[in-house]
Amino acid sequence: MTFDELYKRVLRDKLKGNKEFEGVPKRKLDCLLHPEKYPLVWKNEPCDCSDPKCVTACMFQALEVKDGKAELNPDNCVGCARCIEACERKNLTFSRDAIRAVEIIKEAEKTGKSVYALMAPAYIGQFGEGATPGKLRSALKGMGFTGMIEVAAFADILTLKESLEFTENVEEEHGFQLTSCCCPIWISMIRKDFTKIVKHLPASVSPMIACGRIAKELHEGCKTIFIGPCLAKKAEIREPDLVGDIDCVLTFEELKDVFEELSVDLDAMEEDVNEHSAAAGRMYARTGGVSRAVKECVESIRPGTALDAVCACGTVECKNLLQSILDGNADGNFFEGMACPGGCVGGPKRNIEKDKATELVDEYTKEAKYRTPGENPYVLDLITRLGFQTIEDFLENSSILAREPFTMQK
Repeated sequence: MTFDELYKRVLRDKLKGNKEFEGVPKRKLDCLLHPEKYPLVWKNEPCDCSDPKCVTACMFQALEVKDGKAELNPDNCVGCARCIEACERKNLTFSRDAIRAVEIIKEAEKTGKSVYALMAPAYIGQFGEGATPGKLRSALKGMGFTGMIEVAAFADILTLKESLEFTENVEEEHGFQLTSCCCPIWISMIRKDFTKIVKHLPASVSPMIACGRIAKELHEGCKTIFIGPCLAKKAEIREPDLVGDIDCVLTFEELKDVFEELSVDLDAMEEDVNEHSAAAGRMYARTGGVSRAVKECVESIRPGTALDAVCACGTVECKNLLQSILDGNADGNFFEGMACPGGCVGGPKRNIEKDKATELVDEYTKEAKYRTPGENPYVLDLITRLGFQTIEDFLENSSILAREPFTMQK
């Protein structure tokens, strides 16, 4: 039985309420039941590669050769998945959290607590073109979630914060701003290898973390499960200062597995329409989207302010851009990096090809009722419920979006 087959079997048994898993190797079963105890990358079997390409593929020194075998250093792993893609024997696999998510939902049902699905902006079309946001929300509620929240709405909020900071930073000598707080690999790369320019990085959490924090602030005792295309988000929630903001991360692949085991027919679901996001937050799913969102927001705040964006996608391209900034050879005053080709739509655990996903995200962006975050009534309602009267008051006086510049360093 392959590891994938084993995972599907245990997931099926867990969904049926079984508590005994006969014939399953203890370590593999423990990995599936308690993924938080293990690194993000698992070995299916012991390996003895003479030329482990996974080691050279990793840009973060998370793998090294010991006694002729590739060994993982979990402290350095950021979840880029390059080692998994490079492994010729397909002996490396990613952490699975679907079974843990099922347990969280079942426990919430027993205790009467809420559990929210936090859906990444790249979700459009990932479960079939007929799987509209409203139908997906109905399916998740049918699984036991209290509701589905679009993380794009919290990207709206971060867009406002980064826009206000940009209007201040650009006036400084050599003023420029590093962004995409949404990509944990870009952030890790800056904080680990480019500390000389880390001061240009806004001290903000990602939209995922902002969503989790605000959900927990407004719904005491609730659980939060983020769903996206990214393995690195599983690493992000393990950062010491972020532990507890998100209870579990599922990939799009993992949610698809759950839907398949439950025989969920998304096309047959009723529409449960409850839009949360403006166009700005929806753009975050694709390369250049953050820059465009902030540029439009800056223009609405301070017309005539020049935001000259330079974007990179892919880990090598991101590293090259950062090096050019460090060397003083980069043009622009706003730098966006995303580790996956095409942005989050190209994440390693997506369900559809990035070009199609980009097209669907662009269409969803055009359909938004509101263009900029300041127009979004959901954002304004959230801020009021948090006890603030204006967006400016919230951004100046709330610590819920804040992160100290050096807390991510190990």
